[in-house]
Amino acid sequence: MSSPVEVTLDTLKQHPLPPIASGDKDDRGSILIIAGSREVAGAALLTAMSAMRAGAGRLQIVTVESAAACLSISMPEAMVTGLAEGRDGGFAPSTVKALAERAEAADVVVAGPGMRGNKSTEALAAALVRRDKPLVLDAALLRALPARRDEVNASGCPTILLPHAGEMASLLGCEEEEVEADPAAAGRRCATCYDSITLVKGVASHIVTPDDRVFRYKGGGPGLGISGSGDTLAGIVGGLLARGADPLTALLWGVWCHGEAGRRLGEKVGLLGYLAREIPDEVPGILRDGGMLQLTP
Repeated sequence: MSSPVEVTLDTLKQHPLPPIASGDKDDRGSILIIAGSREVAGAALLTAMSAMRAGAGRLQIVTVESAAACLSISMPEAMVTGLAEGRDGGFAPSTVKALAERAEAADVVVAGPGMRGNKSTEALAAALVRRDKPLVLDAALLRALPARRDEVNASGCPTILLPHAGEMASLLGCEEEEVEADPAAAGRRCATCYDSITLVKGVASHIVTPDDRVFRYKGGGPGLGISGSGDTLAGIVGGLLARGADPLTALLWGVWCHGEAGRRLGEKVGLLGYLAREIPDEVPGILRDGGMLQLTP
């Protein structure tokens, strides 16, 4: 069993991001964000802002019908589509086919932030893992995976899972306290069980690969424990994937950027009291200062 490798700039230099191409938006990849519900429409916005700040080129958002108009105005950089919603304010089951078709056309998909778990989520999870392109799953989509475990394992889709302790407990069918007692062990079980790179969020976050590589990140600070923070992390990781980073590289850099944004905001605003919407604006400068944003010669 391997010991955790601490995520530092030295670690990240062993996993460099792709150089920046000097071409147009198509050279930095297309990302589709499937997110939001009637009550949590802003999750899609936080995820989308973070993806663009991390360098994605083309952005599409698919959300529930009641949230689409506001999102289109708030995020003019995106093509926003609203689909039918159920009585609970989440995606209606009839939307799964349309969501899957949109996903097929995108280079990267981030799905789950702010979504309501309902009859559509299991079918959507199964449809998304059939792709062979990078996929980031969060929130409601994670809780749908246990019923679709065989399909996840049979998939060639490079998948990243972003559970907190409660979602990890749901993925493993155990108590949350068990995850909190040994997050690295929980991450190993999950990465193996779902053949996916797994992040176990916490005061110290653990990144685990299916081949038993374990990384640990201890930075960030208490201010990151706020509503919407996880949505920004999902967007950062998705944006780095869209730029062409491999899944492990995107997750390592995403976790570090997210934590470093918390550190910087803690210095500027205070250890507590900054908002998740402030996190994305820190990302370009963090990537620049990390020394990994060179132009292609």
